[in-house]
Amino acid sequence: MNNDVVQGAIPSQPGGGDGPAAQAAQPAGPARDAGDTGYSKDLKPRHINMIAIGGAIGTGLFLGAGGRLASAGPALALAYAVCGLFAFFVVKALGEMVLHRPSSGSFVSYSREFLGEKGAYVAGWMYFLNWSTTGIADITAIALYTHYWSFFTPVPQWVLALIALAVVLAVNMISVKIFGELEFWFAVIKVAALVVFMLVGIVLLATQHPVGGSTPGIGQIVDHGGLFPNGLMPVVIVLQGVVFAYSCVELVGVTAGETAEPHKVVPKAVNAIMWRVGFFYVGSVLLLALLLPWGEFSDGESPFVTVLSRLGVPFAGDMMNLVVLTAAMSSLNSGLYSTGRILRSMAVSGSAPKFTARMNRSQVPYGGILLTAAVCVVGVGLNYVVPGKAFEIVLNIAALGIVSTWCTIMLCHLVFVRRARQGLVERPAFRLPFSPWTEYVTIAFLVGVVVLMWNDPEVGRSTVMLVPVIAAALVAGWFAVRRRVGAVAAGERREP
Repeated sequence: MNNDVVQGAIPSQPGGGDGPAAQAAQPAGPARDAGDTGYSKDLKPRHINMIAIGGAIGTGLFLGAGGRLASAGPALALAYAVCGLFAFFVVKALGEMVLHRPSSGSFVSYSREFLGEKGAYVAGWMYFLNWSTTGIADITAIALYTHYWSFFTPVPQWVLALIALAVVLAVNMISVKIFGELEFWFAVIKVAALVVFMLVGIVLLATQHPVGGSTPGIGQIVDHGGLFPNGLMPVVIVLQGVVFAYSCVELVGVTAGETAEPHKVVPKAVNAIMWRVGFFYVGSVLLLALLLPWGEFSDGESPFVTVLSRLGVPFAGDMMNLVVLTAAMSSLNSGLYSTGRILRSMAVSGSAPKFTARMNRSQVPYGGILLTAAVCVVGVGLNYVVPGKAFEIVLNIAALGIVSTWCTIMLCHLVFVRRARQGLVERPAFRLPFSPWTEYVTIAFLVGVVVLMWNDPEVGRSTVMLVPVIAAALVAGWFAVRRRVGAVAAGERREP
């Protein structure tokens, strides 16, 4: 297959009569994904920048950090730092490919270009699995957070989940500009909450003001078992959840297809992710560990609420619950947005149902969005049948989708760099450093996270056991769509 013409895509420039020798002499123009046509360019730089921030801050920090601190201790900050570094490598690699060719199909489009249609098929459906199950987790979380207020307690959990899905679905269907505005303000709320808390925490540390009867400082770590109070294994086990906490960083690549100046906006947004991860995640977790002994935190309560409650701050739980609710709504909003674009890219190539390629008058791919929402309706059913277990069931499946997506991005980048060295494509100045070793180490780390899940008999082991089931489903699905994919590719090859 020609290097500059991939299935589901057409070349950006006519190939003429150039043969392989001529192709080797000069870089080919980047392939253009046929699924990128028809989109508006209404996302502004401030939207992209705040979406990048919002993608790195979610319920994994606001709520999940409490239980992880209780099990792993202060070393959780190291876990966030390590996973954050690899998350940065992934989004840096993706950002480089965005500058090579901006696409709303993002890594699925790049998989088609560099790994072939089978790679795009696996990447797309694993990403759909990730976000559809994450969407179920999000609507479950929204229902649980809403029940915090007594006014909503009489309302069944499944009803609240259905209402949340309907509201976010309606927002996504209106226009990409409305999506961008909503994500912008969601991110503002999350960032403002974290900044205020960290300022309060720094003042408490500087003044040695007691928190819950104990004095903040390094003694909260040293006097309670040190950095690894429960040993190394609990830190290893929480890596799965920490990786999930960073699961939205790749959204920057999807949004690049709907902004007017991706070459200016994307590098700034990607480079800023590194310090945001260090400041917000590592900094806030370390601050929590310095304010209270790690044993004071619990799985069922936001760690920020724990600290504020010990200070006697009125309505601390209400304020933080509102922030966590915002984070869950933001995640659901992002999931519907991104899967709609990814599924459209796949549908144009034949590997997703045809209706997912449809767009409305506002240039929104409503077919893919509706398919994701339909799976989330299954989540509403889970909230009706097993309201106490719905969140845990889907969260573990989503983790596999995240690992698969990140590995795909790094594999695409490996092939991209190899082709650049062969003179077939041209790498932009914005580059992932130390390639190909960065890709190898990142892939090894991600595979290692899945392998280490086996050490968690309660949750991780059952998640790993799903791998062959998902693989079998993907193989069966490929045999169902391969003729259609081949027909689409053959038709595009005949185009002048």
